[in-house]
Amino acid sequence: MSDEPRTASIERTTGETEISLRLNLDGSGQADVRTGVGFLDHMLTLWAKHGLFDLSVSARGDLHIDEHHTAEDTCICLGRALDTALGERRGIVRTAHSFVPMDEALALVAVDLGGRPYCVVEATFATPRVGQLATDLIFHLLESIAIHGRLNLHARVLYGRNDHHKIEALFKAFGRALDAASRHDPRLAGVVPSTKGVL
Repeated sequence: MSDEPRTASIERTTGETEISLRLNLDGSGQADVRTGVGFLDHMLTLWAKHGLFDLSVSARGDLHIDEHHTAEDTCICLGRALDTALGERRGIVRTAHSFVPMDEALALVAVDLGGRPYCVVEATFATPRVGQLATDLIFHLLESIAIHGRLNLHARVLYGRNDHHKIEALFKAFGRALDAASRHDPRLAGVVPSTKGVL
């Protein structure tokens, strides 16, 4: 196990967005998220809180068009930060899952940090948006994090009525599963958790 800090700083500037993101995997759940999309800020803040990650995000995007580019690019940067902060992924637990209830809604998220990006999301939403965020973007945002973070992510809303509660349960469960999977297991003594020897 390395004593090196598991942190990352990502900058991304395009013709559509300008993102600055800082992540500390071994934090205490402190978050300062400012994307201009209120519901996205709320979800990333509680993701950090429940995962005990320190997260800072400053994003400016073409919100006069819609929220798509800003939300997408923020999650691309978050995925890249996760991949950078995890490094060679030596000594980590690697796989974990979490069930999280939010009032009447229940979500399950399972992750594998084995380096193979894949994403499956099973959820249905009754409304086209929550706040400023289109609900059909939730699938794409989780997929963007999984692809750029090189992780296998399975997320499912088992049941619920309120879309806010469903999405909140998903992000809380994602944070908790990721926290558990990214922890160091002293029994591994810094060894890559794979029979291949590499991830």
